[in-house]
Order: sequence, then C-alpha cells, then structure tokens
Amino acid sequence: MRLSVVAASFMIGLAPALAQTTGSINVAGAHARSSQATPASASFDIFLQRLWPLAQARGVSRATFDLAFRGVTPDASIVALTRKQAEFSAPIWSYLQNAVGGARIERGREAADQHAGVLAQVEARYGVPKEIVLGVWGMETNFGSFKGGKDVIRSLATLASIGYRGDFFRDELLTALELIQKGHAERDELKGSWAGAMGHTQFMPSSYLKYAVDWTGDGHADIWSSTSDAIASTANYLKGYGWVPGLPWGMEVTLPEGFDHRLGKASFAAFSAAGVRRADGRGLPSSGEARLFYPAGHTGPVMLLTANFDIIKKYNSSDAYALAVGHLGDRIMGRSAIQAAWPVKAARLDMAGTKDLQRRLKALGLYDHDADGRIGTGTREAVRRYQISAGEIADGYPTPALLARMRGKR
Repeated sequence: MRLSVVAASFMIGLAPALAQTTGSINVAGAHARSSQATPASASFDIFLQRLWPLAQARGVSRATFDLAFRGVTPDASIVALTRKQAEFSAPIWSYLQNAVGGARIERGREAADQHAGVLAQVEARYGVPKEIVLGVWGMETNFGSFKGGKDVIRSLATLASIGYRGDFFRDELLTALELIQKGHAERDELKGSWAGAMGHTQFMPSSYLKYAVDWTGDGHADIWSSTSDAIASTANYLKGYGWVPGLPWGMEVTLPEGFDHRLGKASFAAFSAAGVRRADGRGLPSSGEARLFYPAGHTGPVMLLTANFDIIKKYNSSDAYALAVGHLGDRIMGRSAIQAAWPVKAARLDMAGTKDLQRRLKALGLYDHDADGRIGTGTREAVRRYQISAGEIADGYPTPALLARMRGKR
C-alpha cells in the first residue's frame, strides 16, 4: 500500500513517476506516526546504537553493519516528504489525468512491444495480465525512467529514527541490511526513492526478499537494471497476494434510472439483472462478483471493482493509485478512456472537514479508524452506511453538504 508515502509537493508527487516513492509498501496495519523534527546527529547515533542488537539478531555481522552506515547522516529533506500524499490529497480526476495523460500511454505501448515476449511468458506463469504489470511499472517509475537515486539505507534510517509509521521503516532497514549480508545486493546497489523503494517497480526490501525473481537466471534478482527480473518480480508479488487469474480488476459502468444504490456488492449476474451496464458497451463477466465504487460521488464516473482491485492496493493502499494502475493498463491495451464526466466544479471537503466527518462517523459507531483526514476505503464505507441509515444516495462519497447535514443533527 504506497503508503503510502509520497512527495514534497503535489507536482513532485505526480511527475515524472507518479508513485515511484511508494511502491510495494503495504502498511495498512502499521501505526502511522510522524515527527515534525529532523533527527539530530546525537539522537541518530543513539538510534544506530539501539539498532545494532536487532541487526545482529537477524544475522547481520558487525562488518556489514559498519559498512552500511559508514558516513551515513540523517537526510533532512525526507521529513518534509512524509507530510503530503498526492494519492490522498489531490482530486482523483487530477491524479488520473497526470497518471494516464501525457506520453505515459505511448511509453507503455512501446514498453509492451519491446518486452512482449517476457510479458507473455510472465503472464502465463503467474496469471497476472501484462497490462497490470505495465500499469504498476508505469505508475512507479514511468517505465524505468525515474527509479530514484537516493541511498536506501540513509532514507530508511532517517524515517526509522523519527519513528515514522511506527516500526515499519525500522524493520525495512533491518531487512535491507539482511540483503547486503546475504549477498542479494551490494551496498552501493541499494538506490531508490526517499521512502526506500527500489528498482523498476519500487520494491521495499521486505518485498524484494520475499518476491524478487531471477528471471534471467544469472544468479541475481536484479530489479534495478533487468527489466525482465523486475517484470517477473512484480507479477510474483501480485500473485503472492492472491491475484485471481481471469478476473478483471474492474470496469466503468452506467446505472439505470431509479437504481437502488444500496446494492453495493453482488455477483455480476445480480448487477446485470439490476440494469448495470458496462460503459464501453461490452457485457459484464458471466461469473464472479464485484462492488460499486463512486470515486467522485454518484454524479461522476461509476466503477465496478473486483477482488483484484484490492490486490493492486497491496502495492499502494490508495484507491486513486489502484484505479490509475488498472486504467493505465487498459489504455495501453487500447481500451477506452473513462467516459463519464468528472464533477470538477463540485465542492470538496478539505482535510479539516474530513477529520470532522470521520470523528462524527466514529461517534456514531460507523468508523473505527483514526481521524486522519484521508478519504480511503474505511471512510467511504462508513459514509455509505450513514447514507443508507439517513435514506440518502449511498455512494460513499463525503461532501461538504453531507458534513453540514451531520452537524445540523447535533
């Protein structure tokens, strides 16, 4: 989940690689805690002293430990980068426009042609469609054009020393030390994003250790330089999290007049019987189930999403990110763009309003997460449950008008 984890500013978060700072980071269960202070040299030294016994317990030698941290100091620029995530803060239509607009589709088609053989073989072995792998690759590093050049050890140590996201980055740092110790990577090879994600598709060290594939058979799973290894590793990652072969990630749909929005999750057959149709005119799948998703409310595009959409979110927990991966892959394959108009002029909740909404939903027993101001799956489901209880259109989309109605019911 992408963590995620993201960029110094909105524009940095979107270009040149929309999500290269967050790849294969799944911290849905991590304690999200950040510090406003940059670690001082003395406190950083104390952190390293406390880290050594943990590294030693994992089989890391003192020589490896000293090599890894020789000359390493905290990176003061990283703390600011923890405070903004385009996946959660940008309007979803802006995010998608940057993700799937410009030259990214054409670059993806060129990559698909150039690596057609490997993509086909990887799809046959792992059951993950080539367009999904291409979508991840495009989102993470714009097909390898920007893999990140930061020292992964320094990045992870900086984040771990300030306690960002609890123990998550500390554990990733320890795993990175294991990679060096076990010969999976040379110390100088560990380059990547400010969040410690590495290679063409931005694997965290733990993801590398578990899912990296030596597709070329040269004895080294080289996700940094070998596109074949990176492609296979990405498919292996998604398969490992439960990708269902033959099931689409999702699709845009249209709803009939008078549609009962309380129908949230059902079989494709049930949706078809209720008058739901694919926006591109094709038929719904004959088997399987999906759920309705209103990324910008019921006045904007409507999607049917499957369990495979949730597998994409194992790479990055943002709905916007997963939607962009799937849609980019579709466009690379020549499928249609999202057809319904986005409600670009509609009022949106700011972070303070979203936090207020989340606190009110929590007080009603509908929301059991922290009021973090981010609109994710938990917030959408809580809003949907509230809307059903209030007899409103259950699109799960929080708006200023909804918050105003909730405030008026004190």
